[in-house]
Amino acid sequence: MEILQKFIERAKQNPQRIVLPEGEEIRTLKAADKILSENIAKIILLGNREKILKISNENGLQNIIKANIINTENSELLDQYADLLFELRRNKGLTQEEAAELVKNPLYFGCLMIKNGDADGELAGALNTTGNVLRPALQIVKTVPGINVLSGAMLLFSKEKRYGENGLLLVADVAVMPNPTAAELAQIAVASGNTMKNLVGVEPKVAMLSFSTKGSASNEMVDKVVEATNLAKKLAPELKIDGELQADAALVPAVGKLKAPTSDVAGEANVLIFPSLEVGNISYKMVERLGGAIAIGPVLQGMASPINDLSRGCSVEDIYNMVAITANQAIAEKN
Repeated sequence: MEILQKFIERAKQNPQRIVLPEGEEIRTLKAADKILSENIAKIILLGNREKILKISNENGLQNIIKANIINTENSELLDQYADLLFELRRNKGLTQEEAAELVKNPLYFGCLMIKNGDADGELAGALNTTGNVLRPALQIVKTVPGINVLSGAMLLFSKEKRYGENGLLLVADVAVMPNPTAAELAQIAVASGNTMKNLVGVEPKVAMLSFSTKGSASNEMVDKVVEATNLAKKLAPELKIDGELQADAALVPAVGKLKAPTSDVAGEANVLIFPSLEVGNISYKMVERLGGAIAIGPVLQGMASPINDLSRGCSVEDIYNMVAITANQAIAEKN
């Protein structure tokens, strides 16, 4: 968890403007209060000011008053943002009247704040589904040039320090793409490697996981991972990426040397790319629940600006940690 503490310290040194569209939600308010008390970020809360302050007072949240609270129903920014949304979506058939209504939705308003340069990042999902969070993000903020695939990476902090980067592993995709094609899987691998490098500050060693290592099994699912590995290497020749590798060959040095002796990733991987969302989501939750690992995320990858999606079952600590991570993404993007 030293990495997480580094995120927090880095955020404190350069506080970013993080918008929280679910500003009336109690877990969000408790996390925001802690963030504000520690000067980790400049918090923007979207919601009814009177309701937010009432909830805060009832729960002893003394720092919420420091937040920039914006009511999206009557903000002075509504007309400006409605015009911006109309310009962005008019070619898709959006009318000026529809834009004027959509802009009142906090999830749209938050993304428009980022697009207009009034916020540096967004975190939502404590109340909203992933689809609802991602829809305005894709319509307004859009993806990084050259990337058209979104994915969710999880930071896993394992008690087994011998694996990954002193126990830290970045795993993807665990949140967005149910069954990526080889081309999509390649983009997920590159985005994940860049997240490890730019966010965590560690040289990525990316393993493309399968139930086969270097041709030990023959199947169309293996073929997809092999193709994705080759495509990822062409997309980002500067990254260490290898596959197909079984999980033990990727993580355990002795097994890696035995099964893939010429690989510069086998046995030393710190980024694991799952062949499908089903595998990824099940795997990280089992490692978390049965193996005692701490899972933080998902960190949304591929967006042109930091926008992250929470689980609706998230805790106050989850939101606190993800605000710090979102701030770090914003700092990395500016650098």
